[in-house]
Amino acid sequence: MVGRNSLTHEKEITSEVLECLEDGTLNPEAVGFSRHPHHRCNLKGSWGRKKRWDYWCVTSREGALSITYADIDYIGLATVSFLDFETKEFTEKVAIVPLARGFSQPETVAGSDVVFNGSGLHFGIHEEKERARVVVSFKKLGGPHVEAELEVDRPATHETLNVLVPWSDTRFQFTSKQNTLPTRGHVTVGKRRYEFNAANDSFATLDFGRGKWPRKTTWNWGSASGHSGMDVIGLQFGGKWTDGTGVTESGLVINGKLSKIGEAIEWTYNTRDYREPWLLKTRESRALDLVFDPFYERTMKLPLGSWGAEVHQCFGRYSGRITDEEGQEYEIEDIIGWAEEMRASW
Repeated sequence: MVGRNSLTHEKEITSEVLECLEDGTLNPEAVGFSRHPHHRCNLKGSWGRKKRWDYWCVTSREGALSITYADIDYIGLATVSFLDFETKEFTEKVAIVPLARGFSQPETVAGSDVVFNGSGLHFGIHEEKERARVVVSFKKLGGPHVEAELEVDRPATHETLNVLVPWSDTRFQFTSKQNTLPTRGHVTVGKRRYEFNAANDSFATLDFGRGKWPRKTTWNWGSASGHSGMDVIGLQFGGKWTDGTGVTESGLVINGKLSKIGEAIEWTYNTRDYREPWLLKTRESRALDLVFDPFYERTMKLPLGSWGAEVHQCFGRYSGRITDEEGQEYEIEDIIGWAEEMRASW
């Protein structure tokens, strides 16, 4: 069915659906978007092409805590990092596990806990009714001890962006992007304690991904959560990797309601200096016209012989204009988030 959204042509999915058919190929009925996660990601076969990840980023006005738990068949990657927005101090712990031994991830969003414990790094995403409890502990050699205890609200009525992107019958990806999730708790880095609460505009974002990928890919991803006056604004933008599929991973979540954007977003940025402002705009509609102004660039390179990945992730602030599916315009200013470019041969 086509839902209430006037900003997209894409099919809306409103009931549970399997991502794959019995033989492991794409289920055609799974292609489309939904406002709540209805996909069961029953991946099988295609060793080396399957990619599963759970990425969390929790932001406040003071800093960002990021957690990655990824199984890309031949390796597992577990990372936690914290960035202080004022001092630009960045602390990170990375664990790489051959063949992703011991990794376990659910087929559905919030289907089970996600836990990692190894190489001096511990974290857990513990699922409870309409919330998640996040715990982190690590110490990097020569660096500070980092601990976190956070509670993330996940109200059943809160809408999110969920989409199945098809490249072919054998290559496809389901992603659930969930932002503007209210968060409270604290992160401690050494002797410094950072409070996460409503007064500090604290929100969590989840990127849940399950699919079978081509060897080479490039993507853009932009996300932000914050307030514009009394309105809670969530921005979710994707680019490049969805080109030619008839589906995008872009939308606005305003006061807990999704406006899905069906047209491709035009991304303009300087690949020689990612810290220069980025421009994001839709040409066919008035869905968005934004400037992203970075204040920090994180570069991550994962060399794996002839395989590998390079990510330029910038944290910064979004300002400009957005328009929801009802035609209501919102002016936003300095909403904290990130924008990134990722290139992989994996």
